[in-house]
Amino acid sequence: MTDTAHDQTEILDLDAEVLAEHIAAISAWLPVATSPRRIVDLGAGTGTGTFALLARFPEAHVTAVDSSVEHLRRLAEKARENGVADRVRTVQADLDATWPDLGAPDLVWASASLHHLAEPDHAVRQVRDLLAPGGLFAVVELAGFPRFLPAGAENRLEERCHAAVEHHHAEHLPHRGADWGTKLVAAGFTLDGERTVHVDLGRSDAVGRYALTSLRRIRGAVADALPAEDLAALDRLLDTDGPGSVLRREDLGVRTERTVWAARQP
Repeated sequence: MTDTAHDQTEILDLDAEVLAEHIAAISAWLPVATSPRRIVDLGAGTGTGTFALLARFPEAHVTAVDSSVEHLRRLAEKARENGVADRVRTVQADLDATWPDLGAPDLVWASASLHHLAEPDHAVRQVRDLLAPGGLFAVVELAGFPRFLPAGAENRLEERCHAAVEHHHAEHLPHRGADWGTKLVAAGFTLDGERTVHVDLGRSDAVGRYALTSLRRIRGAVADALPAEDLAALDRLLDTDGPGSVLRREDLGVRTERTVWAARQP
């Protein structure tokens, strides 16, 4: 596995660990009249949503769909470790190409995945057509990368890094930040609810690793866009052996938010 693939897998696992309580709160909020038995997790990654949904709905089975063989391998490994392998099916697929047979699920979950697609509107219509009558489509999106540093000069460094990331995403991920509620209604769904979950967590070992991996990913994406002094300051944060490493900081935290839209298939 390449370093980039390893970092992506690690950040997905850390996202699940650090934000477990908030992800559980989102799954608990879903407006379902009866517990779904058949769930599809689109863009499942290493299983953050899959395992939250399995815990929320103990009689459900989840089909986890992702384009990455490595992510699905890790998800299947975690399913075996957690004793739920018999409730999980993995499907490798490029959702911008031919969709696999996903049956007629009662619930489709798409967390931080639709904005990666070249044609998300097509994907939304595909979900509308495959859902069982009255089924629910839950779309979860994040408000950019989390913030980790406290207010002050370094916080301004982080803000400049995030501005460079947003510029990068505007070119490469034009659907990030879309109004998914409007898209869902336009596709024929009935919007059942919308909720934003705010995250503000203090320091922990997992938060330190999450910050390290996230900032490393930011550096890889926007290094060419940062001035030399910002790049040097960022490298000091990422130097795990240095005194300024994020792993050594006691003032680290996680601040972010996620919005979920729940849409009903008429």
